Amino acid sequence: MDQVNGTESAADARRTRRFSRLPERIRLEDTVAERPASPPPSADPAVTPDWWLIRMGGI
Repeated sequence: MDQVNGTESAADARRTRRFSRLPERIRLEDTVAERPASPPPSADPAVTPDWWLIRMGGI
């Protein structure tokens, strides 16, 4: 990096301000979104919630 007479260029000053500290911490509670679970809508009204049980023969 070229420094003339001990001064920083404008780009160097911006870079220093931007990367001179770490970003704020994000709490774990703020990273989780809770929603009630609901079954996906079925295109076929004949499909029941237990279709897999019927198809697999009651394994």
